[in-house]
Amino acid sequence: MSTMGSNPTEATPGTPGPDQTQLAMFCHLLGFAGFIIPFGNLIGPLILWVVKKDTMPFVDVNGKNAVNFQITALIAFAVSVVLIFVVIGLFILPVIAVLQIIFMVIAAIKAAAGEAWSYPGAIRFIK
Repeated sequence: MSTMGSNPTEATPGTPGPDQTQLAMFCHLLGFAGFIIPFGNLIGPLILWVVKKDTMPFVDVNGKNAVNFQITALIAFAVSVVLIFVVIGLFILPVIAVLQIIFMVIAAIKAAAGEAWSYPGAIRFIK
């Protein structure tokens, strides 16, 4: 006999529960660690994703999106650092930082609401 649905706080099949939405939100918010710790924006979401990907499908989807975006952001950051030598990088770096903040906040809000959001322009390294 299945007990599915007997607990009012239990999620219905196909919808993430509160624990999954919270951890998915943290996958995106851990990207802010990169503003304090070098490569923290990649390491934080990567660790959370690797630990929970097999047991929580919603965290798996959001973790992949967060890690892919952070890898893309690191590549964009590296390219703009090189472009500082031809001055254009000075203008691109702040744009990357602002977009990174905006996109992480949007993704975290969507994850908290139970929606998976794909970052615009993110390269899908992990599928």
